[in-house]
Amino acid sequence: MTGSVAILGAGTAGAGWAARFALMGWSVRVFDPDPGAAARVASVLDNARRALPGLSDRRLPPEGDVVHAATISQAVSGADWIQESVPERLDLKRTLYQKVQEHAADDAIIASSTAGFTPTALYGQGARRCQIVVAHPFNPVYLLPLVELVMAEDAPGWALDRAEQVLRGIGMMPLPVRREIDGHIADRLMEAVWREALWLVHDGVATTAEIDEAVRMGVGLNWAQMGPFESALLSGGAAGVDQVVSRIVPGLDLPRTHLTEMPEATEALARIVADQAGAQAGGRPLEELERIRDRNLVAVLRALKWAGWGAGAHLRDVDALLENGAAEIAGPIRSVARTVPLDWVDHNGHMTEARYMQVFSDATDRVVELMGCDAAYIAGGASFFTVESHIRHLAEAKPGAALHVESLCLAAEGRKLHLFHRLFAEGREVATAEALLVHVSLETRQAAEPGAELARRMAEIARAHAALPRPAGVGRSVGQKPL
Repeated sequence: MTGSVAILGAGTAGAGWAARFALMGWSVRVFDPDPGAAARVASVLDNARRALPGLSDRRLPPEGDVVHAATISQAVSGADWIQESVPERLDLKRTLYQKVQEHAADDAIIASSTAGFTPTALYGQGARRCQIVVAHPFNPVYLLPLVELVMAEDAPGWALDRAEQVLRGIGMMPLPVRREIDGHIADRLMEAVWREALWLVHDGVATTAEIDEAVRMGVGLNWAQMGPFESALLSGGAAGVDQVVSRIVPGLDLPRTHLTEMPEATEALARIVADQAGAQAGGRPLEELERIRDRNLVAVLRALKWAGWGAGAHLRDVDALLENGAAEIAGPIRSVARTVPLDWVDHNGHMTEARYMQVFSDATDRVVELMGCDAAYIAGGASFFTVESHIRHLAEAKPGAALHVESLCLAAEGRKLHLFHRLFAEGREVATAEALLVHVSLETRQAAEPGAELARRMAEIARAHAALPRPAGVGRSVGQKPL
């Protein structure tokens, strides 16, 4: 699903929303009277182009246009979704909604990025209530999937359904909040941690760097994939839930935290926090820190995707939505279409050798799947093993480059399957791979005849490709001089 979105306010959240929508194929109109808004959006878009496509093992849709509107009416007229990300001032937001509703379609969703206000608080006078929802994201919006979705009690069902459909369509994971509450869910949790962190600094117990180490080296890693309750359950060991409860309940009466107390917001405390946090950055500029953050998040999210857990399970679902559908077999099969992710890059600044093998392995998997060797066939006890392969490296593939593989079936005779893959980056051929596979029984681990339907599909594709020209590189060996 794609459409037209209006972004009102191009700060950190607004620019992130613009990037997320644009990279998922939406047409984006941005309104922000700040003269620096266009440059800010362009910078965030550049970061997003480097990072977001690499989360997917599929090609994202063609990028949507991003234009800057001179007025609110130009931005919101005809928009399917309107995302408000102006400063957290209730009067400002209410006034904005009245202006927006003069020009927006009656069925357009008006979503606020607010971290604290509820939909009921946002309505104010004269607002059409059913249009206004809270869609609170997390920074960077173009990478982190969570968006807290808050509706008023009297909101119509269609508004929730539409909101979830749009947000899932741009790769986000909407979390409906059961009832309105200031601060929603995640910010209330983060605020509790933030309060205690400030007390630890205030009381001289720990520096900002030590607190960050405590989170990122311990609890943060657990919470990234299971959250506090699942993690606590595991801490109970074999005794399970009862042991967890026996540990937690007595501790709630102990004065271990300041809970909702806040240290006095003095200039001295602010200076300590600023100096220590600045020292942690090591003099790195903000732009470099943003790129480091994005690289780290991509690595963590892709690891969770491999495990199929937490946010990684969500990313697998997003890939399923981006599936390219049935492939044509009359010509070379487009077996892979994806982007070079940041964690595929080596010390030379291009895609590392092992990832070429991964791309070609994925291409082989796709071809044999089209022939009928899919998950169900493999579960039945048979598959293909690669017995020989040869890769030629012709040019570089840089991070963020759009990749695709064109695959040919050179021969399919009995138990043998002979494939040739050509890898393109941004339309330029950068590598080829030739592979010989043998059909095997997974029980005996020995060569075996393929099933009748698989054999039929192998022969069908081999016949379709027999008349195609043989590309350069077929049959070459290591060290052979170029022709």
